[in-house]
Amino acid sequence: MAFPRPHASDDGLAGPLSAYLARIDQYDLLTPDEERRLALRWRRFHDNAAASRLVLSNLRFVVKIAFEYRTYGIRLLDLIQEGNLGLLVAVDRFEPERGVRLTTYAVWWIRAYIQEHIRRQWSLVRFGTTRAEQRCFYRLRRERQRLERSGQKADPERLAAALGVRPEELEAIEARITRRDMSLDDPAYTDTDETRGDRIPDDSPSPDLSPRPATLKQLGQAFGISRERVRQLEARAKSKLRTALEGLWDD
Repeated sequence: MAFPRPHASDDGLAGPLSAYLARIDQYDLLTPDEERRLALRWRRFHDNAAASRLVLSNLRFVVKIAFEYRTYGIRLLDLIQEGNLGLLVAVDRFEPERGVRLTTYAVWWIRAYIQEHIRRQWSLVRFGTTRAEQRCFYRLRRERQRLERSGQKADPERLAAALGVRPEELEAIEARITRRDMSLDDPAYTDTDETRGDRIPDDSPSPDLSPRPATLKQLGQAFGISRERVRQLEARAKSKLRTALEGLWDD
């Protein structure tokens, strides 16, 4: 099974990625009969060696799927790792009696794990919780390119119709897709130590100005007592303070 080879610019991970690809290349692909025999051994006897062979022989398939999602700006090795988790689930649930190859079944689990990882990394605010959001997230770019290649204008109405959503719904989803989260610790400008957080105005009272003191009525409401009781407590506190400070005044 062939898949693209990494270049030096791929996530800065050409070395580790090349080493991983070289390592998984040593595992032979399985014939349909070998795959069925191993899958039956796992389902009937929970033979760990059989399950391990099924997983190892399909690691290259995971890489092939992960490469399809590399344009989302997520580390490729992370996508591969998530896809491997999907492969483990697929091997565990695979039913060879249905007469399909493992890759045909596993591709759904591999994509599901990779896509969920991309959605989690895309924004701190949970995204892709509805079918419309998920459909637009992964198909918007492809549908726009398809329309443009066919000589049509990729306007919101055509895109919405292709994706099965309303134009106003697509507009809101597209805004979420195209605007990534920004860190307040990122530089506000190039070659500066000032951060985005430093540019946010502070609406809190100035330290040079004391806030307006609370009234006796407000204090009474806050503590659940009457305004007169607050006045009495204030008078007692002032008396005790005056007595404590008399010695200092004499000095």
